[in-house]
Amino acid sequence: MLIDLTGRVAIVTGAGHGLGRAHAIALSRHGARVLVNDLTLSDAEMVCQEIVDAGGEALPVAANVANCEHVQKMVDAAITRWGRVDILVNNAGVLRDKTFAKMELDDFRLVCEIHLMGSVHCTKAVWQHMQQQGYGRVIFTTSSSGLYGNFGQANYGAAKMALVGLMQTLALEGARNGIKVNCLAPSAATAMTNGLYSEQVLQDISPDLVSPAVVALASSEAPTRTILLAGGGSVEAAHITMTRGVCYGERDISAERIINDLPQVCDRTGEMTPACGEAQYKYEVGRRAALRPVCHLA
Repeated sequence: MLIDLTGRVAIVTGAGHGLGRAHAIALSRHGARVLVNDLTLSDAEMVCQEIVDAGGEALPVAANVANCEHVQKMVDAAITRWGRVDILVNNAGVLRDKTFAKMELDDFRLVCEIHLMGSVHCTKAVWQHMQQQGYGRVIFTTSSSGLYGNFGQANYGAAKMALVGLMQTLALEGARNGIKVNCLAPSAATAMTNGLYSEQVLQDISPDLVSPAVVALASSEAPTRTILLAGGGSVEAAHITMTRGVCYGERDISAERIINDLPQVCDRTGEMTPACGEAQYKYEVGRRAALRPVCHLA
């Protein structure tokens, strides 16, 4: 099956370099018209020139995703130029790594403002347009640092895991209007990873090996509410699951019993992926009801 994005309009944030650049070029190769966003207009223009030279259509826009007015002007520019926005790739990001004890709160706020609120601003700006046209693909860039933790990245991990929570709800809310929302956790050599890995490792995790996953999530056949991990030519999926756990009677539950039973509480045999947050509530209420004695009438 060939993925054809002809006629689709994509916005890629933070696309002047690294992953964003690779995503923008990959989407264009599949036929999409691409708004290339970056903080620096000259960087966005260079990527656009690459796309145009290859026969595609692209529009460079300088905008800070942490600024709502910048974001709205960016989205308006895409709609003015092409009349629609079908795909949003929230890629813009920044690092301010330090252990939590040494981290300044301003650096915590900055990382959350760019990764989390920047994605919120961009998604909010396109959401109504996608609802009205009955079609949309929103991709959030999460990270293994959020999913699994990473030393020295409390701010980054918190912001990235928050995007998973945002995706979970927006996927449910967007379904009725043909909007599919997913997350991508990339492993790639970018300006944000320089100095963290050896030269050989960086060569093995080229951004170009991640972008096919973005194209897949941007396609008409995309899933929704999915967390894909991609890097070095490998693609995996992550899941937020719930174990079967232990259900106690009202008189039996205690902190001591929970500690004692943790191996059973945490046993992943038969674990579930709830359809929504309410499913946890229904599961627990249903188990509690099953413990009640049944009264038989004579």
